[in-house]
Amino acid sequence: MLKQVLQQSLQQKLSPRQVQVIRMLQMPVLQLEQRIEKELEENPALEEIASADKDEGNISIDEYVSRESSVRSYNSFSSSTAALSNFPTLSAKETLQEQLEMQLGYLGLNKEQSSLALFIIRSLDTDGYLRRSLASLVDDIAFHLNIETSEKELELILKEIQHFEPVGVAARSLQECLLIQLENKEQRPEISTAITILSKYFENFSNRSFDRIKEKLQLSDEDFKEVLNVITHLNPKPGASIDTTDDRTNHVIPDFLLEIKDGEFQLIMPRYTIPDLRISRRYQDMLKREEKAKTKQDKEMVVFLRQKIESAKWFIDALQQRQDTLMHTMQAILDYQSDYFREGDESLLRPMALKHIAAVANLDISTISRVAASKYIQTHFGVFSLKHFFSEGATSDSGEEMSIRNVKKILVELIEEEDKAHPLSDEELVEMMQKRGFTFARRTIAKYREQLNIPTSRARKRAK
Repeated sequence: MLKQVLQQSLQQKLSPRQVQVIRMLQMPVLQLEQRIEKELEENPALEEIASADKDEGNISIDEYVSRESSVRSYNSFSSSTAALSNFPTLSAKETLQEQLEMQLGYLGLNKEQSSLALFIIRSLDTDGYLRRSLASLVDDIAFHLNIETSEKELELILKEIQHFEPVGVAARSLQECLLIQLENKEQRPEISTAITILSKYFENFSNRSFDRIKEKLQLSDEDFKEVLNVITHLNPKPGASIDTTDDRTNHVIPDFLLEIKDGEFQLIMPRYTIPDLRISRRYQDMLKREEKAKTKQDKEMVVFLRQKIESAKWFIDALQQRQDTLMHTMQAILDYQSDYFREGDESLLRPMALKHIAAVANLDISTISRVAASKYIQTHFGVFSLKHFFSEGATSDSGEEMSIRNVKKILVELIEEEDKAHPLSDEELVEMMQKRGFTFARRTIAKYREQLNIPTSRARKRAK
């Protein structure tokens, strides 16, 4: 029996301006410069402050617009300037993302589907894998793009991307990556058998339990050798096959410069070529004159001028908000990891999660995540992404806290010192970590080993 039920629910939706602020927060320096240039071109009420005008003080528009508090010019970057060529550079050819985005144009997707596809492409790692769940992408897309989607819709778009070159890209696991490549080959008996092995007996294949596979599929040694030859010629890292050396240069530009003077930290955000901005005086004067007019045409002009001035005011405020948030977040990280930043010794890195910095900076975890995603800091011991400083923690039996990065370092040392004729199994690594006071499950050690790209003990023995 059908029933009609009236329900009331509370939903939070981001306004277009809030979405723009979030996007600006994530932008690296070069992209921010381009965004400012575009705004200057599109909004005549926004202007760059000329050098001769920089000492004339701030401009208030409350008298003309909304009777709000005065608006300051966007002038909060450090006065320190530096040529972009002084900073580290990475040489890059057409990237994997660029190649995939070009192929995207041939799918004939609508505007919203294209936005979803682009988001997926930009979520791939350098090996071409999608390491995140579709459920987490659904949440991020709602936040970043203000688009409501579903895992089912993303799955359909993902399948389309998986047909792009290089074959095997956008897979969510090694198994899926290899199967995609096989399914794109001309279907011959050995290809069909290889698909069966990887879909039904992948664990056996990974553990090199070949005799069991041959027995289950009743394959002769010759037939299995032919199938094995097909599988071993597949590409496990399709994204890494993209050649990334060329004459074209991309700058990695630090968003922050950290110096130590007289034992004290000095954190600054350099200006580079980012201009100071203000509301156009000419537009303010025009609005003041037009507000006294009575004709319909003049009233329409007033609406236009108000709109442009309000838009310029919002843009300046958004830039200031971005600036304050970045500096506040970086200062919180600096305070939390002060010993590390003073010495540059990775063993001094404290376990630090997004929630730790969110609590110190009094900001949302999502905001900290966006700041850390694409920002860099130059220190006296190198240039680092802010993501580098975040690491989970582990606590020893004696109460000592250590970052997972240091736990992995211990793991590498144990494996480097092992008897190469009898490599340590994951169970033995668990026991050796326990002797050092750290208790981990075997699957946790296996996960860390895989993240370090260290093969299983059986594979290490075979490699020897």
